[in-house]
Parts: sequence; C-alpha cells; structure tokens
Amino acid sequence: MGIVNSNKEINKAKINCKETFNVKLSITAAPDIANNPTDIVLVLDRSGSMTGSPLLNLKNGAKKFVEIIDEATDSTQDGQIGNGSHIGIVSFSTTATKDTELITSVADLDSAIDNLTAGGSTNHADAFTKATELFDTTSSNTKVIVLFTDGVTTAGSDPTVVADFAKSQGIIIYCIGLAGDTGLDVNALNDWGSDPDSAYVAITPDDAELEDLFEELAKNISNPGATNIVITDTLNSCFKLTGVIDITKGSANIQNDNVITWEIEELGTTSSEGATLEFSVEHVGSCTGIVEVNESIDYEDDEGNIALFANPTIEIECDTPICIDECPTPVDIEIIGCNDTLEYDAGDLYMYSLGRILELSVKIKNVCPNRRVALAVMLSEVDANDVEYQRGMKTMVIPAHYNSSCKDVKVECIKFVLPEELNVGGYSLCNERNFKARFIVHYIDNDFCCCDNQVL
Repeated sequence: MGIVNSNKEINKAKINCKETFNVKLSITAAPDIANNPTDIVLVLDRSGSMTGSPLLNLKNGAKKFVEIIDEATDSTQDGQIGNGSHIGIVSFSTTATKDTELITSVADLDSAIDNLTAGGSTNHADAFTKATELFDTTSSNTKVIVLFTDGVTTAGSDPTVVADFAKSQGIIIYCIGLAGDTGLDVNALNDWGSDPDSAYVAITPDDAELEDLFEELAKNISNPGATNIVITDTLNSCFKLTGVIDITKGSANIQNDNVITWEIEELGTTSSEGATLEFSVEHVGSCTGIVEVNESIDYEDDEGNIALFANPTIEIECDTPICIDECPTPVDIEIIGCNDTLEYDAGDLYMYSLGRILELSVKIKNVCPNRRVALAVMLSEVDANDVEYQRGMKTMVIPAHYNSSCKDVKVECIKFVLPEELNVGGYSLCNERNFKARFIVHYIDNDFCCCDNQVL
C-alpha cells in the first residue's frame, strides 16, 4: 500500500510572543496491495448537506479511487479488481445501505456510486455497522474501512462504540472529513480512526479537493511499504527548533535552528504501520498574527511514494504598546512657485521646556485578563553628590486586555519634560544628566463585592 496517510499538526492554536508549542509529524505505510490482498469498504456520506457539488465531487473521487485500485491489483485497468482484493460500497444518511457487497466489478461499483442521492440526517453508527458486516471474518485479507463524512452525528446510537468494535476485529479505519459549513466533529473522527489519529484522519475544507484526496489515498494504498524514508521539515524563519520530544520509529536530527530531518529505515513492509515524531518550537521572530508554521516539508523514499503534509497556521499575539502621550501635530507649510522667501504665521506656540524630553517604557508582567491596572511613575534627577531632585510624577490607567490568560503588557512613550537646572547639572548646557525612575503598579479591578446588608 505504500504511504497511506501523512499529517502535520500543532498542539496550540494561539501563542504569545516568544512562547513555545509542539509539532507532530505522522506517517502510515502498508504493504503492496498486489501482493497483500485487501478488502476495502468505501463508506460514503449522502446526507442532506451533501447536495450539489459536494456529492458530485465525492462521486468523482470515489470512482477515481476504484479505478486506481483496479490497475494496482493486476497492473491493468481491465474492469476487475484482481489478485484476491475486493471493494464494497456502503452509503448512509438517516440509515445506512449496503450498496454492494465486497465485489471485483468496477462497472458495478461505479454504478452504485453514480446512483447515490443526497438527503436525510447523519447516522455514523449504522454506517460502521453495515460496513463491518460486509467483511468475511474467515478471510485472511487485510480489512480496511474508508469513511467519508461532512457532518456531525444527528441520528442513531454512539458510533464510537461500533468503530471501536470494528478496530478490535483487526479492521483498519481511515476517516476523510469535509469541514465545509456543517460543523464537522474532528475529535470524533480522531476517535473513530485507527491510531495514531493524525495518520489515519484527513480533513479538507473544500469539496473540490475531494477527488484529489481520494486519488492520493488510492495511489498510496497501491504502493508497497516504504523503505529508506527521509522527511525534511523546514520551519518558517519566525520559529526556532528547541528539541525532540518523542519519536516512535527511526531517528531525528536537528540540522539547524529551522531544519529537522526524520529518517526511517522501513515502514509498513509487512503490515500496516504508523510512526510519529514530535518536537518543540519557539517563536523568535518579529512576525505576529496568523503565521504558517512551515516554509517547506519534503518527503522521499526508495519506492517513490508520495506523502503530503498539512501546513498548519498559528496565531501569534505580541505586546500591544499603549502610548500615553501623543506626538505633536505637525503644521503644513507650502512654498508655491518661484518665491525665494516666505513669512508664515504658525500661530501660538506654548513653551513646554527649556531642557530635554525623557521617554520611558515599562513592561508589566502577568497581567490578568479583564482587569485595569493603575501605574505610577516618579522621576528624580541625581547630582554629582548623589542628591535627588524631583522631576515629576505621572499616574495613569492601563486598559484591561481580553486575552484568554494572563499576559505581559508593555507601556510605551511615558514622557517627562526635563528643564535644565544649572545648579544641578553643572554650569554648562547639554551636560551629562542622571535620573532615577520609580514605578508603582496595582490592579484597579478586583473580584471583591460587599454584601448587600447595610449597617444601621
């Protein structure tokens, strides 16, 4: 079967600046279907949400799947699944239907797929039950269920119980999900699919990609198990590799801050087999917002298998500066034509200082969400004898943030006007000057609420 599934996932959807998160690569391989007879049941969702282009693209994808398996089993598209393998079709909405038994006729399989119509609710439990019933328990063939669905369970019993029973009978379950607008339960697909979850579950947001998804799965099923696998994962420059957390097969080597290679000598050459690599990553760049984790990820092996990995994105939130004092508004002055001189009345200009302007920034650590903060800054100037002179105090309210957890808040542009005092700084303008700043900070808001009883 070759590489039958591959995936890349991260353990967090959102981080703050300089935080870390984990990345997991998953890959699954199985022996060649030509030399390893396999019974495959395609379990296809035909509920009401599949009306229109989703059902059309599903039909095209399912028929392409059958076509590729036909050629893979006996090296020719002769209309017959060869070498002891079979394919069956089960479709489901409010209830499930065995549209075919496990058969070899491509024409009959295509006819069953073409006859599917959309309508009704979504009963995953009955779908797994009907699919499991198709398999011959006395057969030594590898048994595979490929479930496609675009929605959550809305009818029938708990499908997890039925899926767990099927897996206990040695049946391999792959789940293909169409996210769309129907509220797909990805966690449920992970529960139903074989382990590791990430290697047996594939999600697409667009029904136009279904044909490619089915084609990729069929091609990989038709290839032999993989040998001398090399996976090279290159991260976006916004991130830095910090270490390997876990590896179930093969070896991993961090090449530099952004590149890690995973090498596996053989995978799935005698039976279906999965492997995972998990490593940690730290945000180090200046990028914020929604950022792609990958720059690229490359796969190669001796059999020429294809492995396509997801490119997850992560939201990065960095400190949002709070500017206390705005810069002065500029005055526009225009000279027109060939005038050599211009007199311009800029209006009233108020004298703010005869000295300098000092601008301070401070980071308030671990500010809880939904709470305002009171900040005070006291500034003094120190003369050559270490005597302090007051230069001003500012108090301000820092608005609450609404992050899901505590975060650092950076306050910038706290301005102090510093006039020259010759008896402090020396009898020369622009002398070196020394200052001390003191900060006090506390929450304004708290959870305390007085009781309603009044003391008379």
